[in-house]
Amino acid sequence: MDGDTGFQVVGRGLAEMLVWPNVRRIWTALVVAGVLLASAFFGLRASTRWLMLMGVGVAGVVLVCNLRLGLFGLILAALLVPLEISTGTEVSLNAVTLLTPALFALWFIDGLRRNKLSWITSRVNRPLILFLLAALLSLLLGNALWDPAVPKSSNFWLVQLAQWYIFVVAAVALWLMAHLIRDRIGLERFVQFYLVVAGVLAMLYVIPGVGARIKPFTTGALGRSPFWLLLSAVAGGQLVFNRQLSSRWRFFLVGILIAVLFYAFYWERNTVSTWGAILIAMGILAWLRWPRLRWVAILLFVIALVSGLLFSFVYEFAGGDEEWESSGGSRLTLIGRVIEVTMRNPITGLGPASYRPYAGARPLQYGYALWVAPKINSHNNYVDLFAQTGLLGLGLFLWIAVELGLLGWRLHLRYREGFVGGYVHAMFATWIGSLVLMALADWILPFVYNIGFRGFQASILIWMFLGGLVAVEHWDSQCVAG
Repeated sequence: MDGDTGFQVVGRGLAEMLVWPNVRRIWTALVVAGVLLASAFFGLRASTRWLMLMGVGVAGVVLVCNLRLGLFGLILAALLVPLEISTGTEVSLNAVTLLTPALFALWFIDGLRRNKLSWITSRVNRPLILFLLAALLSLLLGNALWDPAVPKSSNFWLVQLAQWYIFVVAAVALWLMAHLIRDRIGLERFVQFYLVVAGVLAMLYVIPGVGARIKPFTTGALGRSPFWLLLSAVAGGQLVFNRQLSSRWRFFLVGILIAVLFYAFYWERNTVSTWGAILIAMGILAWLRWPRLRWVAILLFVIALVSGLLFSFVYEFAGGDEEWESSGGSRLTLIGRVIEVTMRNPITGLGPASYRPYAGARPLQYGYALWVAPKINSHNNYVDLFAQTGLLGLGLFLWIAVELGLLGWRLHLRYREGFVGGYVHAMFATWIGSLVLMALADWILPFVYNIGFRGFQASILIWMFLGGLVAVEHWDSQCVAG
């Protein structure tokens, strides 16, 4: 003691102050003081925006105490917090895309503090990390090699970062779910909460007169195909594979599916991406649940395909010639222009969001119409990824797609029924449906200038639920190791 230097004494004193009981007392004092100051401040400046921000602050304090509650909060933020924050560009952020990385940062810091930070190993991690790095490389190279003849705004780099941020948040949402869901009970509570919130909103949304009234209190997720795809698959998976469901839950899930089918096949019958993805997901669930009917299904499909009845029915149901002229044919023209400009650098692409200035640098003709100053979107996620990250990024994403598909299949072979079986089958069907959706629009990794952050509020839930597959895989590996 006598030989201690002044620095050592001060260091020991700080260490004693920062032990957990003292930290809790300090946090309590800070929270009380913060609430008092916030009450005075917001009382003088009352507005909806300030109240929402204060709610976010209170939620942050709650999350410090229990991080897993944040997953439930993300569902609410994605569906029920219609808050948009301007960035000074054409791109606006929203609550769920800000809270997801914030919650991940809290989890990371909490793990460091408790000296219990552990990273779940999964075959999905490597291609996902490499994809993010490839997209960042494309951003840097795209700017370094930018054609000076192609105009861009001075703050375009913010838009590029926003596009890369969408890729990052999708990965973070997956990892967050994978690390915070630690057992079957936690996953079951999360799924039940999601089904109640999303299911009730879906049923209200399709009731004439009621849907319009709840729109101001909901986000843009409810009008997006990924929302209906995920909801139908999760509800259908539990209904078909979970025999332990109570009669009340079965009745509720049937109500959800009726609302989904009414929306997809009646309200949005011209939107192929909605009912097409739902039909594929439902077909996969039926295929996995009733294997004896597979040959009958294959025979009927082949007959309908060869006879031309399938194509004719789908074409007319989706709107026929009128829909093709207004949407289908023009999309092929847009895709052609995007691929054309991307051939400047097909290996690493033009950079996140960069194909918009390149593709719009000269007029675009479609039929007898001439678009003098086109603002082009490819309306195809695969073409988008190729244009933004090149063959490198697209190849890495396809690697991610394969690994997630194989993960779902491996878990399908292990969990045949029950709650976990219903979840695993639902997510396998959701992922296949998502890959189909990507060919019809930029639904899963939205283009900032098209579906953007507003539509990402729907697809981010899919990425979260896919993280649940990684969590189940981790339990499975622990059981094998044990």
